Amino acid sequence: MDLDDLFRQAEQEFAGQNFETAEKQYTDFIRGCERRKGEGGEVKAAYAESRERIPNLVTAYNNRGQIKYMRVDFDEAVEDYTAAIGVAPDVAVPYYNRGQIHYRLGRFDAAIADFTKALELQPDFPDAHINRQHALSDKQKRNQGFNTSDWKSEGS
Repeated sequence: MDLDDLFRQAEQEFAGQNFETAEKQYTDFIRGCERRKGEGGEVKAAYAESRERIPNLVTAYNNRGQIKYMRVDFDEAVEDYTAAIGVAPDVAVPYYNRGQIHYRLGRFDAAIADFTKALELQPDFPDAHINRQHALSDKQKRNQGFNTSDWKSEGS
């Protein structure tokens, strides 16, 4: 099966909420892209036989990150969102998703930075506006002595 077919199949599994299968297929797709690395060692350069293929790699990292997020594997999800950003730093969604994790873990400065970057890239991103405001507010409350760790936990 070629990479494009593998990606399409992963997308179908993800849409059907067959997350275990989708994660495996996204992983196989990403590995297939990595095996095609060029001399520069960048996945982006290897897979980008044409510009329209880059969004597939970004989507694969992002959706695999979503699956890990739903499983509460936050560190691994952050790695996937960061990889998606590395492939296409001009796409807002991976910044937003990574910001969600930072916010949930009480890493307000990192969350604010990611939400802000998402808004720079996509100013009409309502959830990024809302969550940036929540992060700013919670950071201010923490700085005023409120215990924000009571509000969030890594496992909830």
